[in-house]
Amino acid sequence: MSRKIAATELEGLDSGGYMLIDIRDSSAFEYGHIDGAVNIPQEELMTAELPRDRKLIICCRSGIISGQCADELCDKGFDAYDLKGGYVEWLRLKMENREVTEAVELSIRKKFKKSIWCKFTKAINEYELVKEGDRIAVCISGGKDSMLMAKLFQELKRHDKFPFEVEFLVMDPGYSPENRRVIEENARSMSIPVHIFESDIFDSVYNIEKNPCYICARMRRGYLYSHAKALGCNKIALGHHFDDVIETILMGMLYGGQVQTMMPKLHSTNFEGMELIRPLYLVREADIKHWRDYNDLHFIQCACKFTDTCTTCAPDSRSVSKRMEIKNLIAELKKVNPQVEKNIFRSVENVNVNTVVAYKDNEGVHRFLDTYDSKTDLK
Repeated sequence: MSRKIAATELEGLDSGGYMLIDIRDSSAFEYGHIDGAVNIPQEELMTAELPRDRKLIICCRSGIISGQCADELCDKGFDAYDLKGGYVEWLRLKMENREVTEAVELSIRKKFKKSIWCKFTKAINEYELVKEGDRIAVCISGGKDSMLMAKLFQELKRHDKFPFEVEFLVMDPGYSPENRRVIEENARSMSIPVHIFESDIFDSVYNIEKNPCYICARMRRGYLYSHAKALGCNKIALGHHFDDVIETILMGMLYGGQVQTMMPKLHSTNFEGMELIRPLYLVREADIKHWRDYNDLHFIQCACKFTDTCTTCAPDSRSVSKRMEIKNLIAELKKVNPQVEKNIFRSVENVNVNTVVAYKDNEGVHRFLDTYDSKTDLK
């Protein structure tokens, strides 16, 4: 049975006397972690060089896997402990009674005006995402992107250039109590008046073996549309950003054999009169992370209650790994060409249908041979 250390005890410990090891995957660690923690993913922990003269405090997402790892390290002679409740419990304690509204809003108006606010309003205007009389359901998952989007909509409302309304919508598809408290505390500390409704989506997809995360995402969007429409909304706003867009373009080309993009807005095919909009379309993820860290904000990467024990959310999941491959590819290309991200984005704005072998639209597939003999090539 593993020995446990509570998150409240960390501050009282001599920092030189222990090593805090976060065993989540690198992307989750980068998304948010406890100050001073070292990232050694679970699969590397037992072969890593670890100090025997210090306490080893093992941290996972919610304290399930960490206990098992601490036991194994103890069996190997290490002085190992399990961080009770994991990162989520530490995060909950950090947010208790915290008020950050004023600082967060000031940062949007001042420090991040050019990198975030102006790009948000540019997308609103360029793609006509918000119109007079709209009632928009701002959908909050609990992550950095959707929380920032909510604050940006509050700021847009303050400008009051034309009348529109917003609802801040959180769907609980079966969150663990700890995850739900994190989302509620973040919303409270930033003065976002969230409307929470429940569903049983997590339980519905738990036993699905093929693409459960994809099915879960589709079901969640359907529930959001349905509930938003019941609230009188005509649009739902999702927090996809610039990096999501260019990654989707490359994923479609390299893994799907097609040229397509994540559109800034879409008409719903199943909910008449409803639209989906993406107001962070031009905002870079690096700037969102900078805003998060500047304000010392912490969010959960994935609110799925099965993440600690379910392999469908593991980093080797096909959809997750492919997106990470694309992220890494873009990072490498950027070293040679700093403009590569902008060029990928612009590529789907500058499609010349006269120089492609085929394209398709609502009327079907159009091949260059269809009109080839009626045209004269320019020499």
